[in-house]
Amino acid sequence: MNSKERTITIADVAERAGVSKSTVSQYLNERYEYMGEQTKERVAAAIQDMGYRPNIVARSLKQKKSTTIGVIVANISHEFSTQIVKSIEDYCNAADFHIIVCNAEDDPAKEKKYIDMLRAKQIEGIIVFPTSTNIELYKELTLEDYPLVFIDRNVPEVDVSSIMLDNKRAAALAVEEFVNHDYSRIGILTNSTVNNVTTRIERVDGFREALHSHGLEVNEDYIKSVELNYIQDELSKMMHLSVPPDAILAGNDLVLAEILKYTKQYNLKIPDDLAVIGIDDVSFASIYNPELTTIAQPTSKMGMDAAKLLLNRIKGISENGQKHYRYEPTLMRRSSCKARRQIL
Repeated sequence: MNSKERTITIADVAERAGVSKSTVSQYLNERYEYMGEQTKERVAAAIQDMGYRPNIVARSLKQKKSTTIGVIVANISHEFSTQIVKSIEDYCNAADFHIIVCNAEDDPAKEKKYIDMLRAKQIEGIIVFPTSTNIELYKELTLEDYPLVFIDRNVPEVDVSSIMLDNKRAAALAVEEFVNHDYSRIGILTNSTVNNVTTRIERVDGFREALHSHGLEVNEDYIKSVELNYIQDELSKMMHLSVPPDAILAGNDLVLAEILKYTKQYNLKIPDDLAVIGIDDVSFASIYNPELTTIAQPTSKMGMDAAKLLLNRIKGISENGQKHYRYEPTLMRRSSCKARRQIL
């Protein structure tokens, strides 16, 4: 067999570098304490010249470490989720960790199945967008001191670090923008809050509080939290009220897409017939006609910080005492919310 066709081993690298196999192993595991600089250079050169690729699986089994984490997203269709996952992957890749991404689709049973699967694979820890219903499972993980970080959501009954937007502030920014542009009949549409998803609950609560602070009526007919496939039905009911809303806040990017589909289907002009603001700065916001006003989340930093928190837990680095991290939303002012006097 041609030497180029067979797998290069640690023994081959050791022979080329003129060192022992244990020295090569120490180099691969970055244990350089008793290794001279020239030895490191010879091993590095041998690895590069021979094209040696470490058997990651075998090393993980030997070390009982996988250098792999799991990321369980609530819904991979969210542009927000994909942005977060990319940021997590970027951070982990730089730290020589790998990620496995699972899509729970807001299904508690599916979420539990993925957690069990990931643990069976001996991964080092999990970042999860929790459904808020697997409370006992989360508690069990914390009792085992298993590295776990929540992102986008929180489960109050469980003592786990969380990375979240300041959701009440996000809703308040939107209401303030509507009010500043002379809208007073303001509604909100979000995904269902049946599973007590904290993000959705906080945004609705923040919306109510903001209306009160501006002296506006809280009209329950303008506030709906339903499954995604019912969003257009609920918006239709709102728009057929004797006094319909003149502005709508979309609770996230998927809700925003459903609102836009409805306005297109029924030839409603934005913002002439209905002003719209969406939480999550979607990629098409600046190219849609009209350009969409949104509330942006710092997804890059949120994902990076979640990964950093988890990897620090895995490495045994203690936290600074802070458990829950809140991030400031940013208003991206565009054309889907304009002053009524400009429209009229």
